[in-house]
Amino acid sequence: MIYFKLPFDERLLSADEKNIKNAVNFYSYNGLDQISFHGNIVEVNSEEFDHILITNEELINDSTNSAAESKEEYCKTLQEVIEVIKENNLPKLVYSRRKIFTDFNTIDYKESFKNLCQSYPNAFRYIFNDGENAWMGAFSEVLGKFNKLTHEFETMALAGTLPVSEDWSEKEVEEQKPVTTYIQNILKNYSDDMQQSDTYDHISGNIKHLRTDFKTRIKPEELDKLIQDLHPTPAVCGIPKDFCNENIRKYEKFPREFYAGYIKIETEESILYFVNLRCARLYKNAAHVFVGGGITAQSNPEKEWTETELKSEAILKNLAIS
Repeated sequence: MIYFKLPFDERLLSADEKNIKNAVNFYSYNGLDQISFHGNIVEVNSEEFDHILITNEELINDSTNSAAESKEEYCKTLQEVIEVIKENNLPKLVYSRRKIFTDFNTIDYKESFKNLCQSYPNAFRYIFNDGENAWMGAFSEVLGKFNKLTHEFETMALAGTLPVSEDWSEKEVEEQKPVTTYIQNILKNYSDDMQQSDTYDHISGNIKHLRTDFKTRIKPEELDKLIQDLHPTPAVCGIPKDFCNENIRKYEKFPREFYAGYIKIETEESILYFVNLRCARLYKNAAHVFVGGGITAQSNPEKEWTETELKSEAILKNLAIS
């Protein structure tokens, strides 16, 4: 079962499972796992959806025996990460954690998904359960968008996070710059003609990011290779990629699973790729909310903790709990 909505599109979509064509694919952060939903992409009648029951009772129990990092643990580890960044003169490294929510009897995930859709109209919004894995999320970072007719390819550099009311500091501006440079350098390998926008504010609920857009034309046969080169972007990993991934494995308490991986959706006209941030793995007795942040030499562990708490609200504030 999967239900989803595309950015700025309020049609409720699903995969009808009537053929073996891949409609929606979820790729794990490390690229080793994949969840696929087959068939044609079809629109779901809203009245039909209203009669569907999706609660935590249909899900499997959380058997991970996981205990989330405390604030003290997080800040202590993050200070070690900052030292690694300073010692190696890294522009950025992304560190993530899980917030484990168990304070509920019942969660109506259909209503939670509806809430998420209303809160984030500019995001790719989804909920799925394949019997073993159940996830829900909403995020608006486009890893790639390919037009099958014109061969135009679009992507974006999205980094830096603040509450909407606050002004950007040097830390966020410096965090976004290497993401932009990274994407520029990759796209140059595929095209001599690249358009780049100015950097501007990208609003996502109660927080904002710095965003730069890119547009170019590529050969269709090079699309998969380009996506592999882009993922994971510095926005979810850091720079340099291999060194940061090594330290992510070393310092993060939990594997990322499908958090910070990407989602591929193929329609008649386009192939769309979305980064899977602001998401949670759902269980009968728990919700594991994944959150992270770009860490630089200027980062403050207390402030980074507050930022991850703010990001977790994207999911938690939309849960329909009873």
